[in-house]
Amino acid sequence: MIKFSKFSLDNGLRVLVHEDRSTPLVAMNLLYNVGSRDEDPSKTGLAHLFEHLMFGGTPEIPDFDTPLQLAGGENNAFTNSDITNFYITVPADNIETAFWLESDRMNCLDFSKKSLEAQKNVVVEEFNQRYLNYPYGDSILYLKPLAYKIHPYRWTTIGMDPSHIRSATLSSVRDFFYSHYAPNNAILTLVGKITPQRALKLAEKWFGNIECRNIAKRQLPAEPEQTEERIRVVERDVSASAIYKAWHITAARKEGFYPCDLITDILAGGESGRLSVKLIKRKKLFSEIDAFITADIDPGLLILHGKLMKEADLPEANNSINEVIDELKNKYVPAREMEKVKNKYESSVIYENTSILNKAMNLAYFEHLGNPDLINYEADLYRKTDKHMVIETARKYLTISNCSTLYYKSKRKER
Repeated sequence: MIKFSKFSLDNGLRVLVHEDRSTPLVAMNLLYNVGSRDEDPSKTGLAHLFEHLMFGGTPEIPDFDTPLQLAGGENNAFTNSDITNFYITVPADNIETAFWLESDRMNCLDFSKKSLEAQKNVVVEEFNQRYLNYPYGDSILYLKPLAYKIHPYRWTTIGMDPSHIRSATLSSVRDFFYSHYAPNNAILTLVGKITPQRALKLAEKWFGNIECRNIAKRQLPAEPEQTEERIRVVERDVSASAIYKAWHITAARKEGFYPCDLITDILAGGESGRLSVKLIKRKKLFSEIDAFITADIDPGLLILHGKLMKEADLPEANNSINEVIDELKNKYVPAREMEKVKNKYESSVIYENTSILNKAMNLAYFEHLGNPDLINYEADLYRKTDKHMVIETARKYLTISNCSTLYYKSKRKER
């Protein structure tokens, strides 16, 4: 059982603390309630750009990393569709350095043209390397807008196009910061060798004087129900063709979420997953195949993707995937198979929470969802998922009319 204390500062910052005396370290996690879904469609990529700008220094602390390294700490961050998350691990005796650094960049950034241009160049280069110049990297740039027509999930976290990042101005960047990055739009968690009393004292000292801000009101359009199959074909100079399929599913931790998560493991849980056994080992249609859920806060996707063997036929491969899906919808998963995937998730959740950093991240995320106690009983929700829930969920979501398919054809095979 992970026990935690929770309190809020007058400026709206929520703070959760779990004291763990088994470690000499403290993990600090700061979650901002802003992601790529909060962007204007004509100015995408700002949330991810800000992740980089937050390491670019402030008027008070020009270099973020050096003081932390001198204190023996490490840090990093990530951005997704829903949140931007910063984390630090540091020796407990030096935890105040982390408070100093994080509060300083929450208060104000170095909004200089030099800093902005430097980070824009970094992000554009990342866009090129990961999406445009990497084999199969641009597949998600086609799949998401195929599945989503209205909701901001239709673009990736890094943005729709590098031109959006290049055109970002100091004014738009400054406006985005002050309308999203604020104590009343953030959650701070601390896990490790720190008492709740000391955490509260330091939070009040370093964050208490930061004024709350007017947070941009979120008015996201609901994605309409998909009622017919969507297909797109692209050709690229890659070694083998690939198939990407996406089905709309429920939101993170809502009804049906856990059966959807278990379904991905039944289908593609390593070498014993159904897709691997039937389509790689037996039919030899694919060289690799996988499935996952996006776990978005608004209704997300179950995505399946696989690379074909060079001699395999795309329509045959797609039909074979559908056959495996149909079997899941028409026959109950055997008890032994259900137990195997449940054990995997249960052990994964338990192992994950042996890390102070993972505990800090999970506490922040579950608090963001409105239920930090999930950190203690999420494994039970996987355990309670039964074969009836799996087959009902598969029948509800894994339909042809709810599916978007991207055929990623190899030009080399055509030659």
